[in-house]
Amino acid sequence: MKRAEIISRMAEITGDSKKASAEALQLFIEIIKDSLVKGEKVHLIGFGTFEIRIRAPRTGLNPKTKEKVEIPSHKFPAFKAAKAFKDAINKN
Repeated sequence: MKRAEIISRMAEITGDSKKASAEALQLFIEIIKDSLVKGEKVHLIGFGTFEIRIRAPRTGLNPKTKEKVEIPSHKFPAFKAAKAFKDAINKN
């Protein structure tokens, strides 16, 4: 499902315009992003948790030259699905 399809579905369910739904979705994304930048976790009960994780530094290999390259540690966003969400997906 693409962003436009999500916006259309939100508008259909809420009865709002597509513009209002697009603004609501964008605001939701911005709130999550801003919270993660501040180092906060975002818990959505029944859905999951967004958080920032840190990948440790490591030595990589340049595939062209076969030279060893030091890859520094870095942060990355992660999502862990809640049990209720996993159960809903696996329900037959």
